[in-house]
Amino acid sequence: MSAVTLRNLVKQYPGAAEPVVHGIDLEIREGEFMVLVGPSGCGKSTTLRMIAGLEDITGGEITIGGRVVNHVAPKDRDIAMVFQNYALYPHMSVYENMAFGLKLRKFSKAEIDTRVREAAAMLGLDAYLDRKPKALSGGQRQRVAVGRAIVRKPRVFLFDEPLSNLDAKMRVSMRTEISKLHARLGATMIYVTHDQTEAMTMGDRICVMKDGRIMQVAAPLELYNRPADLFTAGFIGSPPMNFLQGQLRREGDTVFFVSALPPVGPDLVSGREHLAASVRPLANRGATQGRALHRGTGVPPVSTRPESHGRVARATQPLQFDLSAPLARRAAVHAGKPAILGIRPEHIHEAANGAPVHLTATVEVSEPMGAETYLYLQTAAGQLIARTGPGSDYESGREVPLSLDLEHARLFDSATGIMLPP
Repeated sequence: MSAVTLRNLVKQYPGAAEPVVHGIDLEIREGEFMVLVGPSGCGKSTTLRMIAGLEDITGGEITIGGRVVNHVAPKDRDIAMVFQNYALYPHMSVYENMAFGLKLRKFSKAEIDTRVREAAAMLGLDAYLDRKPKALSGGQRQRVAVGRAIVRKPRVFLFDEPLSNLDAKMRVSMRTEISKLHARLGATMIYVTHDQTEAMTMGDRICVMKDGRIMQVAAPLELYNRPADLFTAGFIGSPPMNFLQGQLRREGDTVFFVSALPPVGPDLVSGREHLAASVRPLANRGATQGRALHRGTGVPPVSTRPESHGRVARATQPLQFDLSAPLARRAAVHAGKPAILGIRPEHIHEAANGAPVHLTATVEVSEPMGAETYLYLQTAAGQLIARTGPGSDYESGREVPLSLDLEHARLFDSATGIMLPP
């Protein structure tokens, strides 16, 4: 196993107006399971392919085990890669597929047999060594692809969305198998996925990417609880974080959050303090969202129902509540400025037993998931998603008083999308 370091890594294709990877820096520790996650087109697979040597780099430096490999051929980098489409030879048996790379490297028959059978036992493939790929399930084929990488005994394993072609049940099983494999081998693994659930459950650390840039690198719970920016806050977590756009206001020692927006369109009356909130679904997480924030428009997407792509919800009246002590201290220096308040679905509850009522919502859709229920709510500030316990019975159209756990809320700068520091 070896550490992998990327220094100011750039990739720009000939004729392209701008790079697809913008000078990223990343240190992957020896024996670490690092996950690169982000939406399609964020540059994660391109970055992995540059590490593998399958893509030439435009600028910067890649080191593996302290050795600069910019101009080293893929076969000489001592890495093994597992692809999304398995890349198995259909005319070869499982044994032959796993042994093929070792034969090319002139290993002895005894060494090949030992390595193949060890890997097969590790992956539960002992009974399938004589079968052809067409006789295997998708999960078994992916295990063969992983086994082919294991027999190499590389310093670094690279995984390029290996579970994308599997059904939901098989994905859960395979991500557990890969995590067990990492614990057993202690190898350095770099794993690319667009699925934040895979990232959260598998990675020692996660590198969140958008538009060819690294947004944040942190352990899974750090990303979830302390996202550095709006994009990370909205991308990590399912259902995603709710966002309320407004303004911070101070009255004496109390700091309030008030739902308010600058004018959004030419039809809006100039000078109005409280205006309609444009609410866009986080399900459409892509370059458009990132570019809007990058241009400083300050109009972030707000989580809504996944199926409501392009739908706009509008606030009908201002929402105001005083912030809890930790959040108020953070917000006090920003009083008078526009801000975005983010809160996770599990921190929105029906007000009961004397809990403060922060707002009233109408239930639009209730989604029972067995262990929990998701509520899609319409409020004066737009749409919110709440996560409630099992057995919750909320009929569509019911009005519910809501209490927010504001000690868990996060504040973001409206102009930059960056989380306001504590």
